[in-house]
Amino acid sequence: MIVIAFLLIGAAYGWFRAGKLGGTRADRVQYAAGFGLAFTVIGLILALVITRSF
Repeated sequence: MIVIAFLLIGAAYGWFRAGKLGGTRADRVQYAAGFGLAFTVIGLILALVITRSF
């Protein structure tokens, strides 16, 4: 669940970041995909740490 949340947060952040930089729709999609993947990896690591702690 936390991994999906991080994916959505990362994708939204990437979309708005590209828009702020004046990017086109293709730029926004690329940023959303990149940030979504990066945040997913962070969320996965966080989920593993939380799971292993308890």
